[in-house]
Amino acid sequence: MFREMRRKRQQLTRLECETILHDATSGVLALAGDDGYPYAVPVSFVYGEGRLYFHSALKGHKIDAIRQSDKASFCVIDRDDIVAEEYTTYFRSVIAFGRIRIIESRAAKRAAIELLAAKYSPEHPKGREREINSGFDGLCMIEFEIEHLTGKQAIELVHDRE
Repeated sequence: MFREMRRKRQQLTRLECETILHDATSGVLALAGDDGYPYAVPVSFVYGEGRLYFHSALKGHKIDAIRQSDKASFCVIDRDDIVAEEYTTYFRSVIAFGRIRIIESRAAKRAAIELLAAKYSPEHPKGREREINSGFDGLCMIEFEIEHLTGKQAIELVHDRE
């Protein structure tokens, strides 16, 4: 169902992909948007146990797109170093494909926002709780279940390892 990577030497392992998802602070969520146009939006996220979690307002383009189609992809760029003298870029990135849904259960929504908040504000548990409590009813949490995960890096980075 999903394509295999053509340049297998440059493919990252599952563990490397998951490490990048764990460490990254933002990525681009791609959905099927209005009139068949792709809709790609930069978002903050948290990764855990094969799933990505995002927050959103209760209404908007992203929410409409998710309600239209549950298929999505998500991309994170881990490294993007331009090497002008070599006319290349030393890159490392991850792409996830999967199914996306709006979390309906209050308990699951609470667990997801707490996970997200802890990632971005680990040293402030009381502030996180206060912020979550004050905006909880106006908050939408989204879950992306990963069906296929792939990562790739520049061949120069492969050579550095060898």
